[in-house]
Amino acid sequence: MIYYDPHRWLDHFFDYKGSLVREISGRVLLCSLWATGVVAFHIHVSPIGIPSIIHTLIGVALGLLLVFRTNASYDRFWEGRKLWGGIVNETRNLTRSSEALLINAPEIRKEISLWTIAFAYSVMHILRDKVSLGPVHSELDPQEAEKALASGHPALYAAKKISLLLQKAKIQGHITEYAQATIDQNVQLLVDYLGGCERIHRTPLPFAYVVHLRRALVIYCFSLPFALVDLFDWKWAVIFDTLFLSYVYFGIEEIGVEIEDPFGEDENDLPLEAICMSISKNTRVFASIG
Repeated sequence: MIYYDPHRWLDHFFDYKGSLVREISGRVLLCSLWATGVVAFHIHVSPIGIPSIIHTLIGVALGLLLVFRTNASYDRFWEGRKLWGGIVNETRNLTRSSEALLINAPEIRKEISLWTIAFAYSVMHILRDKVSLGPVHSELDPQEAEKALASGHPALYAAKKISLLLQKAKIQGHITEYAQATIDQNVQLLVDYLGGCERIHRTPLPFAYVVHLRRALVIYCFSLPFALVDLFDWKWAVIFDTLFLSYVYFGIEEIGVEIEDPFGEDENDLPLEAICMSISKNTRVFASIG
């Protein structure tokens, strides 16, 4: 994620990174070259202009489609952020509760803290289609860490491991059954948040909607020079108008694509590395581990 001051326009107005110019430049350039050919044909061969009213009417419908696209994508982005906010809060609650109630079981407390950190990192990697426990891997029991990676879903293994450690603490008499259930409730919520993130990651917007929108965009932008060529005395101005409009339309659609799955490593995705580092730092401070 790129952090910026929304009140300082000039600080980011000309920024290239994160602006999606790279992603849409090919489409915009192709539209501009096509417009150049259309204008040249209109001037030197035969008039090929069409009534602009068609594009005016279609432009309204296309604008509504793009608004829905970006709104749906932003809803997914914001829900993803809320889910990770829940993960942050529940890891804090889990560490706080275990530190207070397992005061006589320092080894179990330490293991719970390490697996809590491992849970956060493994969730991040799962949402990026990877398998890893993060930097805490070296601090875990080697055999348990390998089992977690071999399980195919390290986050669920980490959650199970925390629950097993709570059960061990209850059997050894460090906590009551009620305290165990209370702490394990935090683990259940962590798994719920994981499921919410996976739902967003594995469920793209409906295929038919995306395909229809993209077809409409391509047809609109590439037919735009025919509608504009009769509106200007200086015909070559059509190229610049097509360049500008195609940049706006393709840019809006690409923004929706960029934030639809907010768990990746693009400039506009959620800062999951920073969130996981914060979870690790907070957990280590609470648990007093290095």
